[in-house]
Amino acid sequence: MIENNELWEQIDLCGEAPSDETLRQYYYMEKCRAVIEKEKAQLGRTLTASVVTFGCQMNARDSEKIIAILEKIGYEIVEGEDADFVIYNTCTVRENANLKVYGHLGALKRAKKKRPNMRVALCGCMMQEDTVVDKIKKSYRFVNLIFGTHNIFKFAELFYTSLGSDRMIIDIWKDTNQIVEDLPSERKYAFKAGVNVMFGCNNFCTYCIVPYVRGRERSRNPRDIIHEIEQLVADGVVEIMLLGQNVNSYGKNLEEPITFAQLLQEIEKIEGLKRIRFMTSHPKDLSDDLIQVMKHSKKICKHLHLPVQAGSSRLLKIMNRKYSKEDYLALVEKIKREIPDISLTTDIMVGFPGETEEDFLETMDVVEKVGYAAAYTFIYSKRTGTPAAVMEDQVPEDVVKERFQRLLDRVQAISGEIAKKDENTVQEVLVEGVDTQDSSLVTGRLSNNFLVHFKGEKEWIGSIVSVKLSQCKGFYYLGEMVSE
Repeated sequence: MIENNELWEQIDLCGEAPSDETLRQYYYMEKCRAVIEKEKAQLGRTLTASVVTFGCQMNARDSEKIIAILEKIGYEIVEGEDADFVIYNTCTVRENANLKVYGHLGALKRAKKKRPNMRVALCGCMMQEDTVVDKIKKSYRFVNLIFGTHNIFKFAELFYTSLGSDRMIIDIWKDTNQIVEDLPSERKYAFKAGVNVMFGCNNFCTYCIVPYVRGRERSRNPRDIIHEIEQLVADGVVEIMLLGQNVNSYGKNLEEPITFAQLLQEIEKIEGLKRIRFMTSHPKDLSDDLIQVMKHSKKICKHLHLPVQAGSSRLLKIMNRKYSKEDYLALVEKIKREIPDISLTTDIMVGFPGETEEDFLETMDVVEKVGYAAAYTFIYSKRTGTPAAVMEDQVPEDVVKERFQRLLDRVQAISGEIAKKDENTVQEVLVEGVDTQDSSLVTGRLSNNFLVHFKGEKEWIGSIVSVKLSQCKGFYYLGEMVSE
C-alpha cells in the first residue's frame, strides 16, 4: 500500500476537520476507524468489505483507492459479496452494464434482509445518471451511500456521514476541476501498477457516454505523477500503466503546458522503472513527437492501443471521431515506419446506426491493411443520453451479428499470423503469475502485450526473464526459460 505517513501524524481528532482536502480525508478515515473499531469490539469479530468493480482500468484504479481507504478504516477485504460492506464501482458505457448492476442489487436486497447491519454503497460512472439514481432511490432503498466519479476522493468523509445516518446518503457532482493527491492506494499487483495522468474527456463521440459521466479533461501536475511513480518503484513496481481517457491530450489544461511526449521523457528517467505502458490514445491527437519518444525509448513497451472504431470515413464523421480512414491509415504507416516492431491493437464497433455493407467492408479493409495484433470487437448498442441512440437507420440484429462474426474471424486469423512471426525468438518477459490451468507453469507478458506460458517458479513473479517462444498458439505462446 502506498500512503503518506507524515499526513497521519498531522491528524487531530479533537479539532475540526482540516480545510486542506487531503488532510480532511485522512481526518475522516481516522473518524471512521474509531467507529469501526467500536463495532468490531461489540461483535467480537473483524468486519469485512468487498469492492466489486465493473468496467475499465480507470475504474479498477479508483477501486484500488477505495480498498486502501477501507483497510485504513479497519475492514478486512474479501472477494465476493458475502461481506459486511459491499461497494459496487459501476460502469455505464453500455446499458447492459447497468442491467448487470441492478441484477447484483436484487440479489443483495435478499441478503440484506438476513443481515440488516450490512452496508451497501454505489459509486462510479453509472451513478452520474439522474435516471439511475432515481431508480435506486425508488427500488433499492436499502443502499446506504451513493457517490459518483468526480468526488471519489471524498469516500471516507461520505462514509462517515452515512455511519451516523439512517437514510440514504447521495453526493453526486456534475463536474469538477479538483484533483486530490496523496490519498492511500492498495494495488492488486506488487510489481505493476496503474497511474492516472488525467481524468475526463473532451471528445464527445456520438456513441459514447464517458464525457457526460467523467467530465471534462483534467490533467494531473507532472511533478505529482513523477512522485507517485517514484514511490511505486521504491515499493517494488517495475511496470506502470499510464491511464487516461485520451492520454495524447495530456497537459493541455495545465498552467504550464506539457505534452504527453514530454511527460514520458521525464518518466523514462526514473531509476528502477523497467517498463512503461499507456492507454488510451486517440488517433487525432497522436503527435510526431510521441512517435519519436516511443521509437528511442528503452522503457516504453512496443505496444500501442489505437482505437479505430470504424473504417468508413462517412461513419467516422457521424461518430465525431475527427479523422478519416485515410488519416488513420497514414498515421499507422508513419508509426510502423518509425517503429517497425510495434504491436498495434484497437477497438472496432460493428452495427453503428446507418452502417451499410460498404461501410463494413471499409472496416475490413482497415483490418487487412493495419494487421492488428488484437482487436476488441463489439456490437454497437444504444446508449441512452448519447446522440447515436436516437439516430435513424439502426442496423438489424441479424445483419450486425453476421458482420461481427466475419470481423472476429478475420481479426483472429491475422492476430495468429502476426504472433507466428516471433516464434522461436527469445524475448524479455515480465512474469505475472502462476498459470491458472497448470501450476507448473508461469505466465508472463511480452513488451508487445502477448502472453507466454512456460515452466517456472512462483518466486519469479515480478521478474523480467528471457524466454524462447517455442510454439505459437494463436493468442499466446508456449515457451522455455533461457539462461542468462
